[in-house]
Amino acid sequence: MLLISGDMIRKVYTMKEAIEATKKAFMLFSEGLTDVPLRTHLAVEEHNGRVLFMPAYVKGDFDAVGMKVVSVYFDNPSKGLPAIPSMVVLVDSSTGIPKAILNGTVLTQMRTGAASGAATDLLARKDAKIGAIFGAGGQAPSQIEAMITVRPLEEVRIYDPNKSRALDLIDRIASTFPFNQVRLVATASPEETVKDADVITTVTTARGPVFSAKDIKKGVHINAVGSYTPDMQELDPAIFSKCDKLFLDSKDAVLEESGDLIKPLNEGLLSETQISGEIGEIVAGKKQARESEEETTIFKTVGIAVQDVVVGEEIYQKAIQAGIGTSFEL
Repeated sequence: MLLISGDMIRKVYTMKEAIEATKKAFMLFSEGLTDVPLRTHLAVEEHNGRVLFMPAYVKGDFDAVGMKVVSVYFDNPSKGLPAIPSMVVLVDSSTGIPKAILNGTVLTQMRTGAASGAATDLLARKDAKIGAIFGAGGQAPSQIEAMITVRPLEEVRIYDPNKSRALDLIDRIASTFPFNQVRLVATASPEETVKDADVITTVTTARGPVFSAKDIKKGVHINAVGSYTPDMQELDPAIFSKCDKLFLDSKDAVLEESGDLIKPLNEGLLSETQISGEIGEIVAGKKQARESEEETTIFKTVGIAVQDVVVGEEIYQKAIQAGIGTSFEL
């Protein structure tokens, strides 16, 4: 069995590779070539946390099995601990024997960023110049990296209710590649953040809209990442009346789990007929992506385990080829 650390993952695997793998994962999912049960949520209320179990089997030529165990503990950063600790276990599909444990925190950051990167590549304007992100937590660097991997952005604006977090984030990453290729700006308000933005990503724990639909321009692409429970919400319901295309990572999962769609559907502010399809259907050539520069597009993701298994399997194979990782027996 191989143990693959976060540093090892970063050494052998790039965001560009993760984005292409994620496109493949979404296509396999939408083509019915995966078995991905809805995740199991365990609320650990005494400690302000939640633990999720996410298994998946990818069939066919890819032939991979795995499960991610991921926790969300909101108080961890104040203790000097990651807010979203996790691990991914890969299993040999032919024998059922576990073959690898991967640092799930780094893998999750990478594949979650890659999901937005894949959607941005498929749906955003080719000439996008201004990016915006809401949330300056652990997911923010990979989200920014994914944006600038697929579009030649000149500026990325970062908004967090606690502006010092955005400034701290910029201090940490601004001098390193690829972040040193763009201008990073900590903004003072949601309005300033989205004004004339071409790509907007929300990755927060908000329980209500983080910006107003009236402040966005036509032709913007939005990645809504943070809401993964029915009581979490980042999108202003009014945005759906401005949206020309609305794609999801998993229709079943989003409609079961995300307040971004559950709330407006229940309030009659959104109809299921407005859902364009799953992002994997674009990759498979079954649905049309952006058709004009004026279209406003939204990608809503809650994350599906097939992303972890496909990206994890590719990392595992690259680690084997590079001769890295720590072997051990249970």
